[in-house]
Amino acid sequence: MVDCKKKRIVIVGSGFAGLGMASRLLENGIDDFVILEKSDGVGGTWRYNTYPGAECDIASMLYSFSFAPNPAWDFKWAKQPQILNYLEKFTNDRDLYKYIKFGEVVTDAIYSNGRWDIKTKNGTTYNCQFFISAIGQLHHPSVPNFKGKDKFIGSSFHSSEWDHSVKYEGKKIGVIGVGASAAQLIPELAKGAKRLTVYQRTPNWIINKHDRPYSSFEKWLAKKIPFLSKIYRLSLWCQGEFLIWPVIKGAKLRGSLVRRLNNLEIKKNVKNRDKASKLIPDYAVGAKRILLSDKYYRAIGQNNVTLETSTISRIGKRSVETINGNKHDHDIIVYATGFHTNPFLKEINVVGKFGFTLKENWKDGAFAYLGVTTHKFPNMFMLYGPNTNTGHTSIIYKLEAQFEHILKLLSITDDGIIEVRGSVEKQYNIQAQKKLSRLAWSKIEASWYKDGGRVTNNWYGSSYEYNRRLRAPIIKNFIVTTPQIKQ
Repeated sequence: MVDCKKKRIVIVGSGFAGLGMASRLLENGIDDFVILEKSDGVGGTWRYNTYPGAECDIASMLYSFSFAPNPAWDFKWAKQPQILNYLEKFTNDRDLYKYIKFGEVVTDAIYSNGRWDIKTKNGTTYNCQFFISAIGQLHHPSVPNFKGKDKFIGSSFHSSEWDHSVKYEGKKIGVIGVGASAAQLIPELAKGAKRLTVYQRTPNWIINKHDRPYSSFEKWLAKKIPFLSKIYRLSLWCQGEFLIWPVIKGAKLRGSLVRRLNNLEIKKNVKNRDKASKLIPDYAVGAKRILLSDKYYRAIGQNNVTLETSTISRIGKRSVETINGNKHDHDIIVYATGFHTNPFLKEINVVGKFGFTLKENWKDGAFAYLGVTTHKFPNMFMLYGPNTNTGHTSIIYKLEAQFEHILKLLSITDDGIIEVRGSVEKQYNIQAQKKLSRLAWSKIEASWYKDGGRVTNNWYGSSYEYNRRLRAPIIKNFIVTTPQIKQ
């Protein structure tokens, strides 16, 4: 027997996006909603990623809700445990736990006659007027299918599925991948490993972030004089908006500065010339995410760390072999190989009007009007959807704009149906891809920002522009059907 529950709104996901949306709904007098969460707790990516050194690469004061500041951050760049604690405290303080159903794995979202049926793996169906996807982009581990991978008899796991029962001190470790997670965990592993081999396909542009703990006095000021925290938060936003964003747009002077800072850190920390030469990227600054680390090059420069740039040919019972004949023995292999970011919403069978599936609609790459709504899927909203990611600032800033955008659309729709016009969405996405083609992200063959030839993950403009466009929705761009008109 199918258990069917009715709600006005169903939110899927309880990370920053889902929790923030729920909080803003309550603040606007809307409490007829439920949050469906597949795990046993809130936090999203910050619940899953518990590897050594896990932290945010956006400054703490900016990587938090503006309407829920945290004066107690311990470091300029918050560590994973404190971010998870922030979200758990936020959920408790806002009395959100009673709206969350844990252990609910959503399998289908099917639209019919102005309502959505959200079906879960355990057989429950939630019937709702509005379906809000708050599923993040970085939660499906991607592990290449290396030849012999399953025959490795040591310990192996993806960075987001860290096995804390495995002790890495004094062990021979291989880390495959050098992205954002790898840049954080490699320095930690290098401290205690007997031998650490880093398998690098493409190096990254990396600059120091100058992390440090906040003093007791600074925390006191943040708590007692909140205005100072707001000013500081604004200054952090300005750094990304006016220093890093121009680099992605192709500003030569700022790009040269990043290259120089990167090269100086390599020269300072990596004395082996052959190893140092392998760390310098051959692509435009900003084409991949610019990483921030005070420790990465120092770790790579250690004598117990080997940088392997030859392609992996196979994995043996206790080793990794490369196409140039190198063989490295390992007790542990860590796959810091990123996530499946495309296609979006791959885990849910989303069916819109007339039986159109989202999977078919996005077969050539995901798209959505302002990353929030898509034609043929009425009363469906996305948080952190296609072309909303950022390479220079906090996604929380954009999420807050999306919350307000959705609240306005809910108010306009009332008990009716809202859908972005197909012609509007088409023109928007043509414009978006045209602008994206001029940016650094398009000047590299492959990255997690892209799906084939399309940049599907990132927004094409400044975060200020995105905020401005979402906070003032153009009503004529939507088809709104009220109950009276339907009759």
